[in-house]
Amino acid sequence: MCGRFSLTTDIAELQEQFNFDFNGEFTFGSRFNIAPSQQVLTLGSSEGKRVGTTMKWGLVPYWADDIKIGYKMINARGESVDEKASFKRPFKSKRCLILADGFYEWKKEGKKKQPFRFVMKDERPFAFAGLWEQWNRGEEPLYTCTIITTKPNEVTKEVHDRMPVILEEDAYDLWLDPQMEDTEYLKSLLVPYPAEQMKMYPVSTIVNSPKNDVEECLAPLNSI
Repeated sequence: MCGRFSLTTDIAELQEQFNFDFNGEFTFGSRFNIAPSQQVLTLGSSEGKRVGTTMKWGLVPYWADDIKIGYKMINARGESVDEKASFKRPFKSKRCLILADGFYEWKKEGKKKQPFRFVMKDERPFAFAGLWEQWNRGEEPLYTCTIITTKPNEVTKEVHDRMPVILEEDAYDLWLDPQMEDTEYLKSLLVPYPAEQMKMYPVSTIVNSPKNDVEECLAPLNSI
């Protein structure tokens, strides 16, 4: 699964790397410990251009009676994303990128769980494969999203049996294109990211609490 991640890169750098416009005023500052139900930075497509926006993490299906269902929808399994009632509609036409520069997973070590941070070896930001949905049963439309997961690669399997799908750059536009409805091809993109391009390291257990959205969450354990 993927239940916590970070995004600390400056918006100008993100726009240069991912080539997107942001509608409205950008208020998403450095985030060291992003948790479910919080706002995340997503990219979608409008008239062939990439557009950034923020959405609540935890997908609320359009048919849901209660938005609390979103707490159970922070991840979607890539193997069955085109079959599950909550995800098959957005998988066809409401796909997004969710930007990050690292994510966390926990490894059981005896009675304790040790958190690890996973990043690119070059430490550049990357994009999770995501889905989004619009819920219209409240006073205002609610926009939510989920991160798709897959089996682990050689780096992440040391800690967890799942990992978030990180898309290759040459797949971004096809993933975002709402006219692309070849589900078999889209599912072929939902594979583990090349392990040789990633690294991991242990971090402090302060990351265990989403209240601790501080820079110390990023620091290698042996440097604290």
